[in-house]
Amino acid sequence: MMGESLYVPKDDDLNCSNIDTLMKKYYLPVAYGIIFIVGVVGNIIAITIYVAKMRPWKSSSIIMLNLAIADLLYVLTLPIFVSYYGNSDSWTLGEFMCKFVRFAFHLNLYGSILLLTCLSIFRYIVVVHPLRAAKVQNKTWGMLACFIVWFILAMEIIPMLPMFRVIEKNETFTCLDFASNDPATIWWYGWLLTVLGYLVPLVIVSMCYISIVRVLASGPHMQSAYRVRARRITVVILLVFILCFLPYHILRTLRVDSQQRKVGCLYMKNIHAAYIISRPMAGMNTFFNLGLYTLAGDQFQQAFLSLFHCRRCFSHPKSSVNMAVIENTASSCR
Repeated sequence: MMGESLYVPKDDDLNCSNIDTLMKKYYLPVAYGIIFIVGVVGNIIAITIYVAKMRPWKSSSIIMLNLAIADLLYVLTLPIFVSYYGNSDSWTLGEFMCKFVRFAFHLNLYGSILLLTCLSIFRYIVVVHPLRAAKVQNKTWGMLACFIVWFILAMEIIPMLPMFRVIEKNETFTCLDFASNDPATIWWYGWLLTVLGYLVPLVIVSMCYISIVRVLASGPHMQSAYRVRARRITVVILLVFILCFLPYHILRTLRVDSQQRKVGCLYMKNIHAAYIISRPMAGMNTFFNLGLYTLAGDQFQQAFLSLFHCRRCFSHPKSSVNMAVIENTASSCR
């Protein structure tokens, strides 16, 4: 039923969008190329550490592992986009691959949002309700949280699949993204994704952050290493929500709205250009995620160094180590 009402852009829409050809040809390949290089190397190392070194697993380790897998799946599709936008901007890989790469982006986007929200909730419990910390750190809770996340994620984004398709115009094939479909079809679905998939998790993360700050601002153990790490993790997660995810959701809504209403060509060009910029920004959450793995605790840092044969850098693996000492010691291992 949804496939029967799929949208083919009008000639005026396509002509108006042609002003963004240079941006798509030069900005997107460079941005996606950088994300690919950093993301592949960083996430393969992170997955290796979590699988081979981080035992026994805690709930946070399982969440982080799922986050790294989601990031790796996404960045592995980026060379396709680099080739697509950098060469002729004509899709040659068929409709299945079009659906796959577009789906992978949204899988990473909303999967990261949900997994980071779970991580914030777990950190909130550890800091604000320390008596429950031992229970929530059990790997069973992490496995349950990830199962719920992937189930909710499937319900959120599977309806997108019929919207990703290849269209032909003037002997050029285009792999449509979500916001380039018929605005009448995707308007309410887009708003539903924005509210339930982004705004609700943002509110939850913000509430966790506020509660953690209040606890850390008072009490006899406000300088404990574990609580300081919890604060840093929550701040980084909040930055990801604001810097990476917020611009994309705002500009995606404006992009759809600009196709639904009668607007001037200049307005449509500006909105489309800004929307193009926001897409790699949303994918750059993988940079912040790599930082989260290090902030999660000294065990990851020790496991990283041991992976590169620097075991001697830590004589007491389970001790709490000052960050400056870690950096100096790591430098001596090179």
